[in-house]
Amino acid sequence: MQSTIHVTPTDHDVDAHAPASTYYTTGSNSSGALNRLKSYTRRTGTETFSAHSIPRRRRASHDDKNKARKFLIDVQETQRIILEQEDTDGDFQITINDLGPKTLTVGTADSGGYKKIEIRGTYMLSNLLQELALANDYGRKHIVLDEARLNENPVDRLSRMIRHHFWDGLTRRIDADGLEIICADPKNRSADHNPRIYIPYSETEVYEYYKEMAEARKHLNLEVELLPQEITPQYVKSINDRPGILALAMKKTQDANGKASFVGVPFVVPGGRFNEMYGWDSYFETLGLLVDGRVDLAQSMVENFVYQILHYGKILNANRSYYLTRSQPPFLTDMALKVYERLRTDREEENKEWLREAFKAAIKEYHTVWMAEPRLDKKTMLSRFYPTGLGIPPETEASHFDHIIEPYAKQYNVTIPEFNDLYNSGKVKEPKLDDYFLHDRAVRESGHDTTYRYEKRCAHLATIDLNALLYKYEMDIGEAIQDIFEGDLEDYEGIPQNAEVWFERARVRKERIDKYLWNEEKSLYFDYDTVKEEQSIYDTVTAFWAMWAGCASQEQAEKMTKNSLIKFEVIGGLVSGTEVSRGVISLDRPNRQWDFPFGWAPHQIMAWRGFEKYGMLDIARRLAYRWLFTITKSFVDFNGVVPEKFDVVSLTHKVEVEYGNVGVDFKFVPREGFGWMNASYQVGLSYLNTQMRRALGTCTNPDLLFERSLARENALKTAGASLHRRKSSEAAAIAITQNGSINAAITRVAADSGIGGGSGLVPSDNYETVSSPMTLHPDSHYALK
Repeated sequence: MQSTIHVTPTDHDVDAHAPASTYYTTGSNSSGALNRLKSYTRRTGTETFSAHSIPRRRRASHDDKNKARKFLIDVQETQRIILEQEDTDGDFQITINDLGPKTLTVGTADSGGYKKIEIRGTYMLSNLLQELALANDYGRKHIVLDEARLNENPVDRLSRMIRHHFWDGLTRRIDADGLEIICADPKNRSADHNPRIYIPYSETEVYEYYKEMAEARKHLNLEVELLPQEITPQYVKSINDRPGILALAMKKTQDANGKASFVGVPFVVPGGRFNEMYGWDSYFETLGLLVDGRVDLAQSMVENFVYQILHYGKILNANRSYYLTRSQPPFLTDMALKVYERLRTDREEENKEWLREAFKAAIKEYHTVWMAEPRLDKKTMLSRFYPTGLGIPPETEASHFDHIIEPYAKQYNVTIPEFNDLYNSGKVKEPKLDDYFLHDRAVRESGHDTTYRYEKRCAHLATIDLNALLYKYEMDIGEAIQDIFEGDLEDYEGIPQNAEVWFERARVRKERIDKYLWNEEKSLYFDYDTVKEEQSIYDTVTAFWAMWAGCASQEQAEKMTKNSLIKFEVIGGLVSGTEVSRGVISLDRPNRQWDFPFGWAPHQIMAWRGFEKYGMLDIARRLAYRWLFTITKSFVDFNGVVPEKFDVVSLTHKVEVEYGNVGVDFKFVPREGFGWMNASYQVGLSYLNTQMRRALGTCTNPDLLFERSLARENALKTAGASLHRRKSSEAAAIAITQNGSINAAITRVAADSGIGGGSGLVPSDNYETVSSPMTLHPDSHYALK
């Protein structure tokens, strides 16, 4: 059987690395382009295109070194073949865990599909699978695919995907067009899954808008409810069985008929099961948006925070009804300033008014949330995470608290679900359980849910991270009054704000931080237990937030760097806390995701800026490279995955921990990445110099890249410190090589490697493979020349 397909090479093809929306709709892939000029005959069956009759073999060292080519691809057939042949674990991804031959034959476009070329290796095949899915999105049955799109430098490819695809995939609006998507709540485990939106008490026009919309779109079954004027913990608990999305900012507009209407102010969600606007996630996402030139969207994020403070009294943990009593770490002043710096310079007065509204909201939040009881500890005058909610947090997995509830259920001779109902309804009173859930909600407000750092005591802790952030608020507000508003700023009550008053607040807070949180002997900041009146002994990487905020002295910063950085710096970046602080892990005491050995994007970003601020750019760059290596290596080996978090000691996103990992469950192509992970990649790249970026593109192991500088540092440190680093690398090595059962490849960085020189990337035949658990997997397409 024969079929004829016509191919048209265009005179002006699009950039090989153009966004999918351009690449698969213009040039050779435009509608009709494949049917105009040149024909070729493709035999179906086993003779040519699918080549099923040819025995496949594992990739060896016989790469074709010809110039970049274009391939003529039958989208659906190639997708079927690649999955059937290569996806041996059935997850609709091509990863290093798949046991296929890692080679696929395709036809070149110039030969009309007659000449066959083999595409080899995990990275190129996974990129092919991704491109087929993207082409299918735009209705393409056949495509002309640039080889450069498959062997693209992974750093460039990931950055491009974040910029052109991931941010759009994570953007939401709450209005008639966006409501159906945002109402979806994977965390909702109540019996009531009807879409529901709660409107602030004073927003009558918005309420009427949604009521009209619900009436016009009956198929949505949308329920619209108006919140009471005073939102109490009792009220929030009463609607936990009727969860819904909370309205955010809207702008007045006109519909097609000229009738007044509204459009939602857009925002970015973290991704996965987190399909709402989160508190501190949004700050880091905004940093990434600004790097990628998405200033309007970043500005909208700030506007939604201002709306939350005005109508809900705080920046919310997230805009779901069950989060109404909880906030998250405060970043609004720095977030607004970062956006303000990028606004159009020809609108200076308009920009100042915009910033003024953001700072008025921040002042309200400062006084009514963080400097008011119960979050304010009256003795130390430092702040704590201390939400006022009641009952069992409803957004957790159904069995999450079973081990806590079970003894009480036995005591009352009821099942766990029955006891949950009795407790939440207030029919039984258990003060110890009340205390447990107070601390649990505080952990969630802290953003670090969960960690042994906060276990059963979070609400009592004056933390270094929160108080560093509030110091930054005080300094930002004082400096903005002085330098931007020229002394003219009032709060919502019309009270003039004085820069010197805010500077004095910052000075006093620094004194209290030094008194209660700084430990001179250990050269580190620690949390302070306001009930026990003693410092915590948990080593936390958030101690470096004091450098980000600028409340550490130069001497303190240097002591932390010299004596404490080594506790947290591992092969893949900064770990959340130390293994000693975490304690022994067992079946009865499982891992917590914000403890050792896990690393998170916000901790990395804060540390980079902190070290940069104190004149230690070389350390900031080194830490950024470690983190970006972890992301890039996983991206290359696992079909483009960009997850929520990593085990930075063993260099894996496949973590065995309470909530698993978000951002890993996709088919064919990642659509979103994960919000603050995307941001950390774009921000992190700005710290790398040319040689580091080149090394990152080859997945060069960080310890290998920094071998000389590490040797100098280790020569100045104790033998115990050197042993610590070696053990961390060995642990990562064992994990990478599956406990030594497989070999991996390393990249030899020699004088002619191009690191610091001018050499580029070449196919991986030119690297030396040794039995060592470093950088490149045998399938990797890249290596250094």
